[in-house]
Amino acid sequence: MIRRVMTGGLLMVLASAGTAMAQDVVVGLNLGGFVVKGEEARDRDDVLRQNLSFLVFDLADFNGGTVGGDVAVSLGSFVEVGAGLNFYARTVPTIYDRYVDDDGTEIDSDMKLRNIPLSFTAKLFPLSRDGSFQPYVGGGVQLNRWQYTEVGEFLDFDNGEIFRDSFTDSGMEMGPVFLAGFRMPLGTSVLMGGEWRYATAKAGLDSSLGFYGDKLDLGGHTVLFTVGFKLK
Repeated sequence: MIRRVMTGGLLMVLASAGTAMAQDVVVGLNLGGFVVKGEEARDRDDVLRQNLSFLVFDLADFNGGTVGGDVAVSLGSFVEVGAGLNFYARTVPTIYDRYVDDDGTEIDSDMKLRNIPLSFTAKLFPLSRDGSFQPYVGGGVQLNRWQYTEVGEFLDFDNGEIFRDSFTDSGMEMGPVFLAGFRMPLGTSVLMGGEWRYATAKAGLDSSLGFYGDKLDLGGHTVLFTVGFKLK
């Protein structure tokens, strides 16, 4: 299913390229920050929400930087279609809330979340792509190549044993992405702007790994500073 969506998205962009030759191609770079969903917005079986019941950390600790790039082709003066790739990774240290080791030291571990979203989007420019100020809205589909790891010390609640280990799950999950932004031309070929994105997707975790939750919510808000280079 995911391969068919990826192939279809790529074909969409390539098919549009023929029409776009009469217009232009925009190659872009972006830098910004990703903000995860809060506790009340997450599924009750989400692993991070479940971990809050016995570990000391804040969901905001998973907010972090993101960097990426994209390529878009124009379909006339009001529409662009394109594909982009971003990278996000965050490591959050944590300790058990009400338990310590026999020697009084904390039981500490790290939670690591990585996501590499590949997005296929369309943008609508209501004031056209040719003005001095170019606001836009859009959306599409996002394929999230994710990995989640818990590594360090763990407490077995059944027998009280403290042990060291690491547990990792990964996969690909698809979900919608919505966006809005603006850009302004600097000269004839450079475009500077900002963009907001909201994406949502939920990955299923392998229950045999022993995570305290069988889902991982990959959704959240992203705010980006963008720079584009228009190629004729």
